[in-house]
Amino acid sequence: MLLTAFPVGFFAGLFGIGGGLITVPFLFFIFETLNIDKTYIMHLAVGTSFSIIIPTSIVSVLTHRKNKLVDSNIIKTYGIFVVIGVLIGTIFAALMQTKSLVLFFSLVVYFLGTYLLLNTDQPKELKKKFNILPRIIFGFISGFVSAPMGIGGAVMNVPVLKYFGYPIKKAIGSAAAIGFIIALFGAIGFLITGSFLKANLPLSIGFINIPAFLIFIPITTMMARVGANTVNKIDKSKVQALFGIFLYVVGTVFIYRYLNL
Repeated sequence: MLLTAFPVGFFAGLFGIGGGLITVPFLFFIFETLNIDKTYIMHLAVGTSFSIIIPTSIVSVLTHRKNKLVDSNIIKTYGIFVVIGVLIGTIFAALMQTKSLVLFFSLVVYFLGTYLLLNTDQPKELKKKFNILPRIIFGFISGFVSAPMGIGGAVMNVPVLKYFGYPIKKAIGSAAAIGFIIALFGAIGFLITGSFLKANLPLSIGFINIPAFLIFIPITTMMARVGANTVNKIDKSKVQALFGIFLYVVGTVFIYRYLNL
């Protein structure tokens, strides 16, 4: 957990992501070695990931806001549809078996990895109108998909905001703020559904593991600040390509686990 927390926090700040794409796989295998009930092992990894993202994303958002890279208007007019998607997605995830959740995670990770590899940051001047219909559609989809994944949704929201004319740095900062909303409602959702299903997992409240939460928080919050401040000093296209390859590796490992669950 200690080793995992450093890259999770750094990537959270660098990409405006909550770090769930890294946290969930590691937590899954950590919980698996601890012989956690396999019925809810993926649920616990996802719920715990959301709880970790909350303070991490706060630090990331505050850093981006200090640099004037967060559009508060998009949070108000887009965030409500994200919340609806998260709430419905959380219920959907709670009703799924671990095996189904692992497959869902694998397929989405492959898709996101492909997107990152094919779309490195080449500046494009796109000025599409971000009116109410795309806000409803993209907001709901990003929230709904993020819920079973335990992610802040920035891997989807950064490209969406870029497509509608936001500069990349402002897209990352605003996506980080949207990620906070996703994490908050996702964590609450998994806390409630875990309690409702009487999961009764060791050292956990609902689907949130307390020791993992306490270990990750101080490290990820520190590293999120480092990552957010590194955006201006790094060739993000190379890092993005490496992250895409990493997601392919994660997806392949999870497919293997799916076949052996």
